[in-house]
Amino acid sequence: MSAAGDKRPIIIRRKKVVHGRHGGSWKIALADFMTALMALFLVMWILSVASEEQRQGVADYFSTPLTSAISGGDRSGSTRVIPGGGPDPVHSEGERARVDTRSQTRPSDQQRRFFMDLQRRIEAVIEADPELRELRQQMRFDLTPEGLRIQLLDTEQRPMFDIGSDRVAPYMRNLLRTIAPLLNELPNYLSIGGHTDGLPFAGGYRGYSNWELSSDRANASRRELVAGGFDSGKLLRVSGFADRVPLPETDPFNADNRRIELLVLLPEVATYIRRPSTLNGPGVPSPMSSRLEGEVELAPVEQFTESLRRSLNPE
Repeated sequence: MSAAGDKRPIIIRRKKVVHGRHGGSWKIALADFMTALMALFLVMWILSVASEEQRQGVADYFSTPLTSAISGGDRSGSTRVIPGGGPDPVHSEGERARVDTRSQTRPSDQQRRFFMDLQRRIEAVIEADPELRELRQQMRFDLTPEGLRIQLLDTEQRPMFDIGSDRVAPYMRNLLRTIAPLLNELPNYLSIGGHTDGLPFAGGYRGYSNWELSSDRANASRRELVAGGFDSGKLLRVSGFADRVPLPETDPFNADNRRIELLVLLPEVATYIRRPSTLNGPGVPSPMSSRLEGEVELAPVEQFTESLRRSLNPE
């Protein structure tokens, strides 16, 4: 045999790999991703061309709880409905009217600054006087819907008045006369209110009672303010509340309820006090207008007498 015939043939074995079928799940995932991406860009485009009111409506819609939206219950502050893209004619106007009413009985930013400046001035004057400095703990400043309220509280150790009397203590007199010129710095009217604790007098409410005592103490405070230089023309109201308006979360017999309130009124509140409105609208005639029209009205006692006379003497 020849040398070429001695060589063995080289056999190359190739393994055939059979791949399994992947299916179409990746196509579904890609389709979902593209759909979500398209929806995102569509929402971004709509928001870019929408007005501020429409964007606020979308925000209100997504802030509404799902259970409330389904059941038609509380809308959690939402004043618009999304279907149709327009405002809610039922809720929007009513909500706006309620906000307008609230804004009329709240201090504006400028009035708030004036009140806070007055409070700082009063606190600075009291802090500068060693005798009045001890009374700072008996003073409270609050911003109320009626205006700036300055409360002068009583204590067992340092009462503002003699027990059961309207006689002003010397340090209380000094305090009122010190803050009187500061109250003149604002053009606002002033209201003074007197309060007592729940301890009644021996005679109850038939004689001299907490009603008279609270009114007398409010008037005594008024006299001290006027003596200190307060313009009496800016005083609008002096009231006595007895023990009917205790401080929140306090015992009615607590000494803090024996207090004097100086209320620097908002202009709107002062106008309402000076010119109170009535319930006699266009369709509700007042008794005076009916008399002017010639209608004869009988008082309840006269009506009873007339009916009794007719029953005894029938015609």
